Amino acid sequence: MLRRLAPLFAAAALLGLTATANAALKPGDAAPLFTTDAAVGGKQMPLVLSDALKKGPVVLYFFPKSFTSGCTLEAHLFAEATDKFAALGATVVGVSHDDIATQIKFSKEECRDKFAVAADPESAIIKSYDAKMAMLPMSGRISYVISPDDKILYEYSSMDPSEHVNNTMKAVQDWRATHKQ
Repeated sequence: MLRRLAPLFAAAALLGLTATANAALKPGDAAPLFTTDAAVGGKQMPLVLSDALKKGPVVLYFFPKSFTSGCTLEAHLFAEATDKFAALGATVVGVSHDDIATQIKFSKEECRDKFAVAADPESAIIKSYDAKMAMLPMSGRISYVISPDDKILYEYSSMDPSEHVNNTMKAVQDWRATHKQ
């Protein structure tokens, strides 16, 4: 299945058909609230964004497809940084077009039991965050930091997974500097 999708990913990237910063929600925009199925540590759970925001900011990152090389790398990077985000009062949540069975496995194997990955097989959440690839049913690679008052604090869009953690960490640190616990 992934081998058949590889040419589509490549074509979308070459044609610039992925989610871009131009299509993304911007800082100050209201963050769409949602409830969906997610998994942490191989266990299914409900994920209610408004509940997560009661604890502090949420780093909500969208990725195209579980178990692909870039998405696996990004999951590893977020897993390594989850404790640092938690120390700042932030929660990390990943979202992709994959179904819950896939996310249960991905949460255990690639997210290393560190954070929730949400299933969005109908792309409803992906669409509400303007994260959908133009010609494919899945999301591009885009990260948001959402404040506890349901506002977008920061957004970063790049198909390269290497800077999403660093950029969102800086945004959370900047927010924390003005919002002492």
